[in-house]
Amino acid sequence: MNSKPRVEPFLRNHKFYTKTPKAQNKFLLALGFLAFAVLLVLVVLSIYTGIYFIAILGFAIILSLIAPFFDVPSLKKSGKMIYYAPLFITEKPKDGLIKIHGGTLFDYYFAIDRRLNGRERTAYIMYEYLNGLLALIEAYKDQPQLRVQGTSYIINERTAKKLGFKIGETNGFQKLILSYNYFNILVSSSIAKNKLSFPKLSNTKTFEAQISDLALHKAHIEKLRDALKHRHPQKLRDFSG
Repeated sequence: MNSKPRVEPFLRNHKFYTKTPKAQNKFLLALGFLAFAVLLVLVVLSIYTGIYFIAILGFAIILSLIAPFFDVPSLKKSGKMIYYAPLFITEKPKDGLIKIHGGTLFDYYFAIDRRLNGRERTAYIMYEYLNGLLALIEAYKDQPQLRVQGTSYIINERTAKKLGFKIGETNGFQKLILSYNYFNILVSSSIAKNKLSFPKLSNTKTFEAQISDLALHKAHIEKLRDALKHRHPQKLRDFSG
């Protein structure tokens, strides 16, 4: 049978997870073939021109772009990554630390309504981020000592502090990973703003807090979330965290 899979209510707007397993596999297979075809063209071009760097760079970019489409669903299925909102994911807690991610290119592609303009998309992303943060606080309210850590080039220091986070410098390894995934981040940023948008990785900050710190700011987080919904009632009325 190929009936629609049962998904968490807050993922009903994530078009990948509402597909049947057969449709999901069909999409991933098509994506894999497309990536292979593009890479094959680049290899032929490299051989023809003698500039082999074209194939090497192309392979790195293609891998960066398609990896989330295969990795995220697999990690979700195995329980290693947990959704709290369509654009808010965490890794499984390890050594008292929960690493959070504000959605991947995969999630941006499937969860953001193409009909939204740039401002509405930005509002929706922040709205779901706040929904996910509130859900995370609720899920671990009995473990207030757990630390939460994330890295972002979007959220500024002032906003992060209002949510209960402390700001730290991003280490060299994290910067290296971000640099490698620049084209992935470029496409994600462009989808988010509905126009070509070059991300400023120099603005990247690492933020951290304990669940207890976030819980103290819960009322403010709810206020920000509700303010977004109030400003965009027609666009956000069907979304819930």
